[in-house]
Amino acid sequence: MKSRQTKLVANGRLVTSAALAVLLLLPAARAAEKTADAPPAGLAADEPMAGKFSLAKAAESLDRTSLTWTRQHKCGCCHVNYPFLMTRGALKDVPSPAMAEVRKFFEERVARWDADAKDAQPKLIEVVATAAALAVNDAQTTGKLHPLTRKALDLMWAAQRKDGAWDWKKCNWPPFESDDYYGAVLAAVGAGFAPDDYAQSAAAKDGLVRLRAYLKATPPPNLHHTAWLLWASAKLDGLMTPDERQTAIRQLLAAQRADGGWSLGSLGSGWVNHKGEKLDPDAPSDGYGTGLVLYALRQAGVAAGHEAVQRGKNWLRTHQRASGRWFTASPNGMKAFSVAEAGNAFAVLALGTGE
Repeated sequence: MKSRQTKLVANGRLVTSAALAVLLLLPAARAAEKTADAPPAGLAADEPMAGKFSLAKAAESLDRTSLTWTRQHKCGCCHVNYPFLMTRGALKDVPSPAMAEVRKFFEERVARWDADAKDAQPKLIEVVATAAALAVNDAQTTGKLHPLTRKALDLMWAAQRKDGAWDWKKCNWPPFESDDYYGAVLAAVGAGFAPDDYAQSAAAKDGLVRLRAYLKATPPPNLHHTAWLLWASAKLDGLMTPDERQTAIRQLLAAQRADGGWSLGSLGSGWVNHKGEKLDPDAPSDGYGTGLVLYALRQAGVAAGHEAVQRGKNWLRTHQRASGRWFTASPNGMKAFSVAEAGNAFAVLALGTGE
């Protein structure tokens, strides 16, 4: 029997079995689109815990938040749609109608960067963050370097300083807008994960020499940046020696809290927010700290069966909120808790990729 040509009746119409399969999938696809279009509920520290862990519900919440931000603000955000694009493509078993739209937004931005219009000119932080997000997304999805990703990466090197870093936005908004180091390590993640051996290309050669020199001469200022460096070093050689990697792993494991999670406050030693307040090193475990550290440890080769990894994943599974998200208090005292959205992305990445 040639099943692809088999004719069946659906809703009174004669269709092939292949067409019937499409018809059967349409309701689910339309429901997913409707879910993604719905605005996210507000984040709250006292939101009830979910009765049962659901990766699909977590993915839906990511889609809603990133779509809402992209449509309303029409810009990239270090806390929302950049981490979304760097993580959502890894969840291959949970389709994302939102990811294509968010990615299209960034691609269209890159395509217009060399236009004369004032609103087309990118800020330096946008160039680096967009290049990194698109590169990681390429690696997670097609495995091929998109031409616009290559353009963004090439422009990233053009904006690099001679010392290997970038003039990053420093407005005392940790963890992403406080120092030049974060911009450098973010660029390293993007360059290392970019497919088609981009890191070996002539376009990247000189920039990577400068970047490696900067990261070797400038130690991570805190454990948060150490986790990002550990992640970057998984794909880009020359960033850490074997001894440095093992030291970083030990430091991150030692920061695990008694309940099995990690907290952003304890990772950000020395950070002072825009109000002049230091981060609380005794802050409770949260989604961002736990998700980021777990993923970085696994990328660095810590076994999935390691006790600390299992305890961390158990914390994430048992601390998901009813909306599908995880709470992370804003280190900047913001009611919007934007960093929690980045935490949701990394929590999902740590739990959903099988890493």
